[in-house]
Amino acid sequence: MPIHVLSPEVAAKIAAGEVIERPASVVKELVENALDAGARSIRIEVREGGRRLIRVSDDGSGIAHADLPLAFARHATSKLRTLEDLERIRTLGFRGEALASIAAVSRVTMMSRPADSPSGAMIHLEGGVQTRQTAVGMAPGTVVTVENLFYNVPARLKFLKAPATEAGHIHRVVTRYAMAFPEVRFHLKMDGRDVLQTSGDGSLYNVLLEMLGPETCRQLLALPEQGAEGGESPSRVGVSGYVGAPTLHHAQRDYITLFVNRRWVQDRLLSTAIVQAYHTMLPTGRYPMAVINVALDPFEVDVNVHPAKNEVKFRDQHTVFRAVQQAVRRALLEKGDISSITLRSESMVSSTTAPSAETEWRQLAHFGFEAQRTLGSADAGEAPSQGRLPVLRVLGQLALTYVIAEGPDGLYLIDQHAAHERVLFEEVRRQCAAAAVPTQQLLPPSLLELTPGQAAVLEAEQATLAQLGFAIEPFGGYTYRLRAVPEMLALGDPALALRDILSELAEGGGLWTRHADERVITTVCKRAAIKAGQALSLQEMQELVRRLEQCQAPRTCPHGRPTVLYLSAAQLAREFGRV
Repeated sequence: MPIHVLSPEVAAKIAAGEVIERPASVVKELVENALDAGARSIRIEVREGGRRLIRVSDDGSGIAHADLPLAFARHATSKLRTLEDLERIRTLGFRGEALASIAAVSRVTMMSRPADSPSGAMIHLEGGVQTRQTAVGMAPGTVVTVENLFYNVPARLKFLKAPATEAGHIHRVVTRYAMAFPEVRFHLKMDGRDVLQTSGDGSLYNVLLEMLGPETCRQLLALPEQGAEGGESPSRVGVSGYVGAPTLHHAQRDYITLFVNRRWVQDRLLSTAIVQAYHTMLPTGRYPMAVINVALDPFEVDVNVHPAKNEVKFRDQHTVFRAVQQAVRRALLEKGDISSITLRSESMVSSTTAPSAETEWRQLAHFGFEAQRTLGSADAGEAPSQGRLPVLRVLGQLALTYVIAEGPDGLYLIDQHAAHERVLFEEVRRQCAAAAVPTQQLLPPSLLELTPGQAAVLEAEQATLAQLGFAIEPFGGYTYRLRAVPEMLALGDPALALRDILSELAEGGGLWTRHADERVITTVCKRAAIKAGQALSLQEMQELVRRLEQCQAPRTCPHGRPTVLYLSAAQLAREFGRV
């Protein structure tokens, strides 16, 4: 075909496709307009997943009667004027495309009244064409009604999902803005049913309580005002919000919600910063829950990356990354709870009932009790929330696997292998930082026959292994001579220990981190740690507990498993009928 200019109607529909992907996109743009207008109350009504009806009402500043037609013109906006304004965007909307795009693919009615106007005005458009405009009586604010979305774009209509699916997307949009603007009242109604209603009292915690329920919110940790460990966070980056305790984790990253200057964004950099802050605190393949807002000078972030405005670029990525990571890490170390347990007598537990996923803990069959993780449960009593353990008195050993200890506030069960892993991990990291890892020379040296995979890992991690105290020399082919090992591996068979470490690293068994040396250290410590089933003397248990008390993050092993379970004195009293 010859080259020709597209008609305005076709061009408008193509442009609308970049902004309006589905009904949730309409809700997002209209809610953003309401927030930019200073609304303190926003009501969203949806029918049939937004395909039939979307209505957003607000009590914002409103639009003057004469400006209503201009509001639907493409690239018409009240939010910026010059190129310099584009470099410091302080509003959620700014492109001047949303209303024009919505009107191009639906039937739209807008009613609006500024507070200083005696009456409001109404405008109606079909397929982007204005059909009427008239004065109306209404309260100050704006009401936008979108009907029959994509009625004139059958191709787009065909790709919409079931109403329930589209309603789910809308719900996610509204909940995100309710979290970003807790001082605004949000009311979401779907097919005549109230789905979400927030108080607008300014408390993010109360919004989360409304959406997530008390059981989840008990496991949320507020981020400290200063985000950096050992000092203040970067002065031009503020980090606020909540993160889940290490016990609150999920199989996907979907529970990480991010805002930049209260704009919901999808950003891999920030997600990675949060995940890395949980390093050694979560099981492999699990992700935390977080609701975090990053506040910084609008000049330091570019939001004009994509028409949907949900992607950003930072001028100084390193500073933002560090601020988020340190704020989350500090909250976890200072406020993270110790796992607590509840007890139920064996007679109350059906022998045919398997534990659910939420109670997937070891059966303490020796006592006839079932252990469950119940952070903050009123029945279990409040576990200590300090970063470090209190001073504990060792009572004995259970099943050659757990150390039983008494604290000032209750009973502690300590997994001896997981606890020793944590102790060794932190000690070896300190020794590596000081280049002072104790080593043991082997006389005579041991010869190692490695597989190709093990040899490849050895070559890749040779510098880190040397830092840890391994002295290894090539001896031809896949054979190596082992001259020295870390002192903690000297007992037993050092050559077998190194071979097992290389095998685990080759198979990806080590926990992934951005620092390869920590992955190696984690695997070495796992090999060197006390094993389950190993009898310990009272002195050995006391020494292990003393070293665990001194750890910076004593509640999990480097792989993310808990080291300690807690049973409060108050619950023991209840179980024995003393209260």
